[in-house]
Amino acid sequence: MKYFNLYLVGYFLFLGGVLAALWKLRLLQRIGTTWVVIGCVIAIGVGWMWAVSAGASKNINLNK
Repeated sequence: MKYFNLYLVGYFLFLGGVLAALWKLRLLQRIGTTWVVIGCVIAIGVGWMWAVSAGASKNINLNK
């Protein structure tokens, strides 16, 4: 569970940085709110799958 939390927190920080950069470049204003929300949901889902797979591989190796 430790690795899952670590990867997920890091991914949310990364996603927040990307969103802040896009906002600063005024790219988010040109895109509709619906598409921004859809993109965030997809990015969070990918990050969650990445964190779970990384955490699961560590736990499997420790149990053997």
